[in-house]
Amino acid sequence: MTEATTEERPVTTGEAILEVRDLVKHYPLTQGIVFKKQVGAVKAVDGVDLDLIAGETLGIVGESGCGKSTLAKLIVQLERPTAGTIRYKGEDITRLSGRALKAVRRNIQMVFQDPYTSLNPRMTVGDIIGEPYEIHPEAAPKGSRRRKVQELLDVVGLNPEYINRYPHQFSGGQRQRIGIARGLALRPEIIVADEPVSALDVSVQAQVVNLLDRLQSDFGLTYVFIAHDLSIVRHISDRVGVMYLGRVVELGRDEEIYDHPTHPYTQALLSAVPVPDPEAREHRERIILHGDVPSPANIPSGCRFRTRCWKARERCELEVPLLAVPAEFRSAKGPARHPSACHFAEEKHVVPGPEDGG
Repeated sequence: MTEATTEERPVTTGEAILEVRDLVKHYPLTQGIVFKKQVGAVKAVDGVDLDLIAGETLGIVGESGCGKSTLAKLIVQLERPTAGTIRYKGEDITRLSGRALKAVRRNIQMVFQDPYTSLNPRMTVGDIIGEPYEIHPEAAPKGSRRRKVQELLDVVGLNPEYINRYPHQFSGGQRQRIGIARGLALRPEIIVADEPVSALDVSVQAQVVNLLDRLQSDFGLTYVFIAHDLSIVRHISDRVGVMYLGRVVELGRDEEIYDHPTHPYTQALLSAVPVPDPEAREHRERIILHGDVPSPANIPSGCRFRTRCWKARERCELEVPLLAVPAEFRSAKGPARHPSACHFAEEKHVVPGPEDGG
């Protein structure tokens, strides 16, 4: 297997507060009870390059199992990478430990997916939101912690008098607001939100997304927003990265990804997004992908999307497409000029017919 070569890397503008390069996380598969022998690996994240620009929201989308949540845990260092680097303000945080890592974690916080399991049911709201102050006592003297927690409750739209209540006394949306308040406690620069609205009712999702939007403006936050709902990601994101089987296959500004997708996988995802306008829905072509997502323990050679792609050719089996601006778009000026990991990327997708196996 060979790799396609290119001198181009994903293009970004502004100052990168976080740089992810060649990030890999493999989980070993073993056999045996006493003498364990490694027989393979689950390649959850397998060579991710990303730049996170200060003040932006970078959306990460993809099917379940594509590595989104693992990427989130790697960024906040809840998981240690197998290989690669994550540089926060130029410093590789994957090499840090002890106090140095603790100091970095104060600036990179996480909001978890499920508000029903991410809050300790035995702790009051005040203890949950104030727990970061126990770990980082320099962030708030003991005498001021109750006041700071009440201020945070007010910031996320909850009554400060609820400070002595327990999680079971709140709705799902309110619990997620508590989780957001906990993430804000240390005044971080970066918040990694791992599908923060997927466990909530549709009627509540917009409220939480609007809250995150307002908090970003008020506190100057930078977000990594992970979700599988493409409509929500478009609403909140400045740039979007599309993941498939552990890799980013397309990366660009939200209007580039949504209005001018060039990777077949992105085109298929977008064709499945519900459209409220009946007339527009009639004229839209739906792309049906055949076959299942391959196992991350047995990834296809070459392009990992080729087993489901209607454009797949022999080259796709032999060469790994890199995330770069496609050759045909490099000299052009327009929305299609953004990185895409496809040998046959094109702005206008062609829906496969029977002769193509579609």
